[in-house]
Amino acid sequence: MQLGFVGLGRMGLNMVTRLVRGGHQIVAYDRSQEAVARAEAAGARGAPSLDALVAALTAPRAVWVMVPAGDPTESTVSALGKLLSTGDTIVDGGNTNFHDDVRRAQSLAANGLHYVDAGTSGGIWGLQEGYCLMVGGEADICARLEPIFRTLAPPDGYLRVGDHGAGHYVKMIHNGIEYGLMQAYAEGFELMHESPYTIPLGAVAGLWNHGSVVRSWLLELAARALADDADLSGLKGYVEDSGEGRWTLHEGIDRAVPLPVMTAAVYTRFRSRQDNPFGERLLAALRNQFGGHAVKKSS
Repeated sequence: MQLGFVGLGRMGLNMVTRLVRGGHQIVAYDRSQEAVARAEAAGARGAPSLDALVAALTAPRAVWVMVPAGDPTESTVSALGKLLSTGDTIVDGGNTNFHDDVRRAQSLAANGLHYVDAGTSGGIWGLQEGYCLMVGGEADICARLEPIFRTLAPPDGYLRVGDHGAGHYVKMIHNGIEYGLMQAYAEGFELMHESPYTIPLGAVAGLWNHGSVVRSWLLELAARALADDADLSGLKGYVEDSGEGRWTLHEGIDRAVPLPVMTAAVYTRFRSRQDNPFGERLLAALRNQFGGHAVKKSS
């Protein structure tokens, strides 16, 4: 199948490579010509611009957008909407807010264009392992694109989960769950690290992946990380978030669904980025005020 592909970062280039290996004809574009050259080396046809990419495709066209969420995706979808023709389809595989999917689908439909949101999970391992795809959009359009989805995904790793926005909605909750799982592992391994025993943490992570009820791919990655640096002394405990965790909490509030684990995980990430935060200083000050407890002065 023929597909235009915009965005050749770490995931995008791997996805293009997997598609080419699966026999698809890929026309690839990125603002970085070096990235385009890497896609060409993988077997794709490079395009110097969005205009050239669209011109190289045969109608009805399909273009997959894999650029950072927010303004980059918004501007790319908008530009493609002006270049594509009636019956063409835009697929957004990034981490978009599902509300934006619904708005874009309605706007593009007014010009006869189709829109599909494809929540994509798999990270840098997707080239070998495949990508879990959670897809939202019109049923017939998703069916037409199934050869692409099934090549990117491992067996049973693709599912159309509903109409426009549903794919990114499910991916949003997927990432919220991921936050909670990662936080639980982090806390458990920290407790073992601080225990009175000299516990081989990497070996425990490997052990738990054999028959344990907490086995998972995340635990495999923990074992890999601990094998590389048993004390993780080469890392700083600073953890970013890409937005989906926050959106999950907003949706929980809007629908009055309690999400205590996910909430704690998101706020712990916020705390990881603070150095000597005001809240902790106030706690120290209050203990000193009511009980005369010792405080440590900043230098």
